[in-house]
Amino acid sequence: MGQGDETAPGRLFPLVQRELHQIARRCMARERAGHSLQATALINEAYLQLVNAKDVAWHDRAHLLAVVARVMRRILVDHARARHYQKRGGDAVRVTLDQALVLASEPDQDFVALDDALTALAAVDARKSQVSEMRFFGGLTIEETAEALQVSRDTAKRDWNIAKLWLLRELRGGTHDVI
Repeated sequence: MGQGDETAPGRLFPLVQRELHQIARRCMARERAGHSLQATALINEAYLQLVNAKDVAWHDRAHLLAVVARVMRRILVDHARARHYQKRGGDAVRVTLDQALVLASEPDQDFVALDDALTALAAVDARKSQVSEMRFFGGLTIEETAEALQVSRDTAKRDWNIAKLWLLRELRGGTHDVI
């Protein structure tokens, strides 16, 4: 699979389906009650996007879960942006989160603001943004994140801790020191 096998997602998805459902359920638990996107629909949409991806060099299970995290992030953010535009006449409203991941379990958490903050973090430090994306949207453990990024567990943990603080400041509208 490390050679970029185009059929890998179709073969790997059934093997990690339980994990994908857990990831999707965690993502959807952060949404408000009655959300129009269900966990199964989120997985199906991610699957369709991944099996049609021709230019991805698939490596292993951790890599697939990392890519799924990114795809689910895009789906949820696109859905949130569409919902905000429809509700507010085309103006997405930025909502400040009080705590980076503590509030992630609250139903009104704002994926758009988090996406903007992750994009800003990626401009400063791409790996810390990737760690955050894998942990938050993918539900990967520190060990799985380290494996997917090919860094040590300590590096992934350090990146995660720094990224959480950076994102918290960003979401509160604060300034940042160099990370």
